[in-house]
Amino acid sequence: MKKKVVAAGLCILLFLVLILLVKTVDVQAIGPEGTSIGLAGINGAVHETTGVRMLWYKITNYLGILSILTAVCFACLGLYQLIRRRSLKKVDREILALGGLYVVLAVIYVFFEFVVISERPIIMPGDEHVEASFPSTHTMLAYVILGSAMIILDKYVSNQRLCGLLQAIAGILIFAAVFGRLLSGVHWFTDILGGILLSSALLILFAGFLDLAVKHKNE
Repeated sequence: MKKKVVAAGLCILLFLVLILLVKTVDVQAIGPEGTSIGLAGINGAVHETTGVRMLWYKITNYLGILSILTAVCFACLGLYQLIRRRSLKKVDREILALGGLYVVLAVIYVFFEFVVISERPIIMPGDEHVEASFPSTHTMLAYVILGSAMIILDKYVSNQRLCGLLQAIAGILIFAAVFGRLLSGVHWFTDILGGILLSSALLILFAGFLDLAVKHKNE
């Protein structure tokens, strides 16, 4: 558990350092409406390379919906267990931990809607002005929900081959969501990196919490 806390802390530290860099280093007004972005050389070069691909934007939106449906499935499982077992304490610790993880993810999502670190490199179709983009919440959505599903899947899928297949599919979908969001061109590179770092911290803490729960149960 201590190693996981240290690893998660390192990810959070790197996330905070990234914010500092984005706000202070090589800040240039290269965004729409004269908006500025730090690490402009890197962000600008990546954005020029990827361009804007709205097809990838649509694909990653569908992957985001799939991630939400995955969360809904686990929420329904938890509700079923609560009704069947008539006690919150008897609901699987994995499901309760997932619930806590989803709440934290939702709080972070709302927080960065109000605390603007950087704006998008484009004005989205249908919008009049540029909107906040750091960290990439679609990246976090897929990474955290599908990643946490991978961690606990072996508890609910007894067939090892099927479990391995589902975990591999989830891994591929995470990669597609993260890389596809970058290819879409609706985020700066640092938006994606920020989402990866913060998501990694959440997943490491989630895995550490489950390890701690198992240890306490066996004692």
